Amino acid sequence: MFASRQASGIPGLTPTDEKDGNLPDIIASSSLHEFLVNLHEKYGPLVSFWFGRRLVVSLGSIDLLKQHINPNRLLDPFETMLKSLLRYQSSLNGDTGESHMRRKLYENGVTKSLQSNFALIQKLSEELLAKWLSLPEAQHVPLCQHMLGFAMKSVTQTAMGSSFEDDREVIRFRRHHDAIWSEIGKGFLDGSLDKNMTRKKLYEDALMEMESTLRKVTKERRGKSFNRHVFIDTLLQGNLSDQQILEDTMIFSLAGCIITANLCTWAVYFLTNSEDVQQNLYKEMDRVLGKGPITHEKIKQLRYCRQVLCETVRTAKLTPVAAQLQELEGRVDQHTIPKETLVLYALGVMLQDSSSWPSSYKFDPERFNEESAMKNLSLLGFSGSQECPELRFAYMVATVLLSVLVRKLYLHPVKGQVMETKYELVTSPKEEAWITVSKRS
Repeated sequence: MFASRQASGIPGLTPTDEKDGNLPDIIASSSLHEFLVNLHEKYGPLVSFWFGRRLVVSLGSIDLLKQHINPNRLLDPFETMLKSLLRYQSSLNGDTGESHMRRKLYENGVTKSLQSNFALIQKLSEELLAKWLSLPEAQHVPLCQHMLGFAMKSVTQTAMGSSFEDDREVIRFRRHHDAIWSEIGKGFLDGSLDKNMTRKKLYEDALMEMESTLRKVTKERRGKSFNRHVFIDTLLQGNLSDQQILEDTMIFSLAGCIITANLCTWAVYFLTNSEDVQQNLYKEMDRVLGKGPITHEKIKQLRYCRQVLCETVRTAKLTPVAAQLQELEGRVDQHTIPKETLVLYALGVMLQDSSSWPSSYKFDPERFNEESAMKNLSLLGFSGSQECPELRFAYMVATVLLSVLVRKLYLHPVKGQVMETKYELVTSPKEEAWITVSKRS
């Protein structure tokens, strides 16, 4: 097995450990993203290493990505990773008609539930604004905590309906969500979970509790009609098995929460550190919305807001790694990728590549005035037809939230705060991010 790495000739690492491959190196780098940054720096845009006994190839440039992407395959690499981590049946094995239908159903579920829950998301945004307005000025606001709470309410009520209007349900959901995410968030199970029975039991109990909640909701909503259409209703209208409904609701709830929470956190955080951007955003909101509320139709006119969110995704490297299985032997540059190879897209590496993004470390929404920048972002799956449904959901929720906050508040940084980043499946601040707010007169 190890000999074939030499045969494929892709530069990179030989296994450090016969059984674990390069897992010890990944763990030493503290995250898969940071491991890939070092690897690509050392060996170039195409690298290889070992996950256990499995050959992994990582692509670290947009040019290579273009060569590898197969436009006929509708695989969401992010969802693929989540499914395999939860040990669900992944649609990795063939883009069959059935998995294509299931994918479409999932996307329609997101679209429909966003439309019918638009007023709800506005209401939750207004509630957060009221909470912030009631704070004494200069009081430090725990941004991550508030955004996670906001995202949880938005996602659970949009995905599963009104039983989550009860805060106790949301708090229970949050407890399980945190327990599950703290294990799968790392993006690869490093084997340590199986060695630690207490952790393993916590994780498995949380997963069971979460699944039983989802089963209960499925039962309550099957065959009935409600005045507000939610995500699970769309799945119930398709011809999915109960297990498939469970898995898809689980993926949407987990990924939807974490992506929405962190997109909102980073967007507000970057705005606090960039007065100009905040002012430009305020001007656009004022021009397009005036004193009126945001509507579904007006969102399309908020072009600068979209650029702010795109630049947030890029600067934060919101989802730094995605994965696909190489079904048939493939070629990238002069190299052959053997079939059955796990191919990683090192998105975090590509998002900070200065040949694609001039002054890549700067938070600059104006860069997306360029058509080419938007094109690059779509290629990476963060915009346009390739974007994952959870991100589409998050963009919409974040737009509504910003339209409520930015028109009423100035957002300020807390002086002297050093923000360190935790790179998992979704990127978040390592510690709480603090901000202050003051009222716009």
